[in-house]
Amino acid sequence: MTSGEGGTAPGEGLAGGADLGLLSPMRAAAEVTGDTAFLKAMLDAEAALIRAQAGLGLVPPQAAEAVSAAARAGAFDLPGLVVRARSGGNPVIPLVEDLRAAVPEPYAAHVHRGATSQDILDTALMLVAHRTLGLALADLDRVVAGLTLLAAGHRDTPMAARTLTQQAVPTTFGLKAAGWRKLAVDARARLLLVRRTLPAQLGGPAGTLEQPQGPAVAARFAAELGLVAPVLPWHVLRTPVADLAGALAFTAGALGKFAADVLVLSRTEIGEVSEGVGGGSSSMPHKRNPVRATMIAAAARQVPALSAVLYGSLAAEDERPAGAWHAEWQPLRESLRLVAGAARDAAELASGLRTHPERMRANLRVAGSPGSAAALVDRALEEE
Repeated sequence: MTSGEGGTAPGEGLAGGADLGLLSPMRAAAEVTGDTAFLKAMLDAEAALIRAQAGLGLVPPQAAEAVSAAARAGAFDLPGLVVRARSGGNPVIPLVEDLRAAVPEPYAAHVHRGATSQDILDTALMLVAHRTLGLALADLDRVVAGLTLLAAGHRDTPMAARTLTQQAVPTTFGLKAAGWRKLAVDARARLLLVRRTLPAQLGGPAGTLEQPQGPAVAARFAAELGLVAPVLPWHVLRTPVADLAGALAFTAGALGKFAADVLVLSRTEIGEVSEGVGGGSSSMPHKRNPVRATMIAAAARQVPALSAVLYGSLAAEDERPAGAWHAEWQPLRESLRLVAGAARDAAELASGLRTHPERMRANLRVAGSPGSAAALVDRALEEE
């Protein structure tokens, strides 16, 4: 029996069978990355396109008004779109059919004019990325603020520096926290840069911008959406996706380093830090597990593999590839969700982390000076 056979028709009971995140507690930003959010982003792109064309006098302003009024996500049958997307291999095809049906004559003919499915879906991906990164960046600000307090407050708190699992020389907890902060600052800078350069996509059927005043329409289209106007259509020039992949993978890894250290330092036998609110156990009620750090570590292990798929899609044939473009959609969405979740959890971890200086001192079994650790903390905290 294949999917959709038997007593349940395709799409029936979709909400009951939807992935609501039961096995993904390390995710976040579902409200801006879910199917409804993508539907809204695709409709935003369709409405922005016709407004751009109307602004140049290429279509009647009434057509732009009619399409914008009809382009409301709640008016569309999302489960039905999911089922119908399989026929053409992407959700834009059935969406355009439904949007044309929702726009009164004589304006329906202006819907999607000069665009192709990839234009709308790529632009929607960039809109979703822009919206998700806004949430992640706000949480990274909180991460940096929390780690700033930890680094400054423990500038001179001695502890053991460990290399290859063994105590090496004395350091300070402030320097360790300053290192976590440095990675968070670097991650924030990369996400800020990539967010500011996310482009709209408009190339038409084969990337030639085959419509009147094509470059002008593309520029106005991007401006309508708050995205960048690219130099060329990027149907097979996937720099924007690769840049996103790199920034997301770096951020996951940067926060993963913070989590990895917390997981080691919070071991029962070390006990130098602990999470402010630990998680429980179904069978051992005495435990308080470092759940926030665990969730970050889980995300950090997944995003690099997802990024590999996105980088692999750079090698795309012709003017639209079969499979390479399609392979990007889910890995990019999942990467955005995981990084948003890691940033959220890292913000909570940084603000609630409990330090135990007495254990740090008791565990320190190597003699010597922490060197210039305090001065390095001061220098690190000068970086915004």
